[in-house]
Amino acid sequence: MRDSRIDRLAEILIDHSCRVQKDENVLIEAIDLPDPLLVCRLIELTAARGARPFVTWKNNTILRSLYSAGVEAAMELTGELEAQRMSKMNAYIGIRGAANSSQFADVPQTKMELYQKKWWHPVHSEIRVPQTKWVVLRYPTDSFAQAAEMSTQAFEDFYFDVCTTDYVAMAKAQEPLVARMQATDHVRIVSPGTELSFSIKDIPVVPCAGTCNIPDGEVFTAPVRDSVNGTIRYNTKSRYQGTVYDQIEFTFKDGRIVKATANETEKINAVLDSDEGARYIGEWSIGCNNHVLHPMLDTLFDEKIGGSMHLTPGQAYEDADNGNRSCVHWDIVLIQRSDYGGGELYFDGELVRKDGLFVVDDLKPLNDGLSV
Repeated sequence: MRDSRIDRLAEILIDHSCRVQKDENVLIEAIDLPDPLLVCRLIELTAARGARPFVTWKNNTILRSLYSAGVEAAMELTGELEAQRMSKMNAYIGIRGAANSSQFADVPQTKMELYQKKWWHPVHSEIRVPQTKWVVLRYPTDSFAQAAEMSTQAFEDFYFDVCTTDYVAMAKAQEPLVARMQATDHVRIVSPGTELSFSIKDIPVVPCAGTCNIPDGEVFTAPVRDSVNGTIRYNTKSRYQGTVYDQIEFTFKDGRIVKATANETEKINAVLDSDEGARYIGEWSIGCNNHVLHPMLDTLFDEKIGGSMHLTPGQAYEDADNGNRSCVHWDIVLIQRSDYGGGELYFDGELVRKDGLFVVDDLKPLNDGLSV
């Protein structure tokens, strides 16, 4: 039975996110989806726009075996083949489900690093992100609902409400925050266990309203690479390459993470030692989607949480580039609302957000729908 909510989501992906045009090549990559309904609708809409759909259907159980058994030559060739295909694409839609969100937890870190460097990075960091119109999203599954501590039906309702929001209105509401960040040099962040400062001077500021992520609702830039100093204690759990990290704390000196601790301290340091850039920050972003309030161990939702921010070790995006390069890009979230311990955000010494709520008049509309 066709679900009208899937139709609406597919239309947003094709027309708003990727702006698909006649004669374009569109790659639809589906990973671990429980059903093909959204993929089929995307194929139909792509063809209806006069474009050409291409589909890859992957499974995490199979990928786990490939990663575990992978040797450098095989990973490198796979990366070359997928990079060649990606170079022919005008648009990319990546949809990821998960029957088991911890499927890769026991894959050795050395194998995951090999995958990141030889397969993922050449395809996505070097070609897909800078050269295509792209959007990525998750798909509602039982395991996803479980991580959100919701019933499957309640989670599906929440998912479609959040993912099919009015992105045009969202973009309009973000404009004053973009202007504020563009005019800012010095950023200071204060929260329990956190006292951190850095510069964002002359780094581009990018509003996000449904063009690259679904759901969306953030405004990002990057710190000047060597300007980050102090300590940040994140207050959300984060899943990276199948492992759930908690109690993450980083200490910085001149931009570099000189100390990192977590529930998995040895493992988190192995990730940060993947390459030189992994210990520097490639993105700083303010979450402003007030329909998303609590973490659910999924980056695409967690990084948009109203009253939050994320500070990202690893690769910088080219449209807000501080020059940092890495095979790692790990968005880790700090929520500053009072129900998560509170905190303050300062731009050039001026308090602009306290306990998750913007306190300056031009930014107060971004508080709409957020009760703390």
